[in-house]
Amino acid sequence: MTPTADASTAPPRSVVLGSTSRYRRELMERLRVPFTVAAPHVDETPWPGEAPKALALRLALAKAKAVATLHPEAVVIGSDQVADLAGQPLGKPGEHGRAVTQLRQMRGQTVIFQTALAVVCLATGFEQVDLAQVRVVFRDLSDEDIEAYLLAEKPYDCAGSAKSEGLGIALLESIDNDDPTALIGLPLIRTARLLRQAGVKLL
Repeated sequence: MTPTADASTAPPRSVVLGSTSRYRRELMERLRVPFTVAAPHVDETPWPGEAPKALALRLALAKAKAVATLHPEAVVIGSDQVADLAGQPLGKPGEHGRAVTQLRQMRGQTVIFQTALAVVCLATGFEQVDLAQVRVVFRDLSDEDIEAYLLAEKPYDCAGSAKSEGLGIALLESIDNDDPTALIGLPLIRTARLLRQAGVKLL
C-alpha cells in the first residue's frame, strides 16, 4: 500500500510538473500552488500491441519517475494523454499531413481520450496513478472542415489533433467526462486529490 503523507506534520515539499506542455502548465496554475517545470526525457514510443490506456498510464508514471530521480525530495507530477480510436492509439501528429489523417479517421467516430496522471515522491515513497477517460463524439467532418480547422488552430502538439479548448470544440458532437480539464491534458480534480494525499496543502 502506498504511504500517504501527513500534511499536518510533514514539512512542505516543492512541487515539480514533469512536463514541458504549456497546456499542463496553464492548468497547474489554476491550483495556485508554487511549482517548477522539468522535462521528463522519456521515450514515448508505444510498445508492440500496447493498448492506449496502458500506454498513457505507463508514460505518465515513467515521466514522473524520470523527473523524481532528479528531484527526490519533491512531489512530482507526470501526465500523458493518448487518443483511443477503437483501440488504436493516436498521439500528437507533429505536422499537418498526420493531423489531416487523424481527423479523417475520427470523423463521425467516438474517441476516448485516455489522460493518465502519476504523482511520485521518492523521499516519502509516495506513488499513485490515476486515469481520466473522456468520451468524445466527432462530427462527420468534411475535408474542407478539417483543413479550415487545422489552418486556424495548428494543433500539432495535441493528441488526436483536437484542441477542445479552442476552435476544436466545433469539431465535436458531444463530450462525456467527470473532469472538464482532463481533455485539455491534466485532470485537475484527480491532480488535486493526489497532491493532497502526497501532503501538499492546496487551500
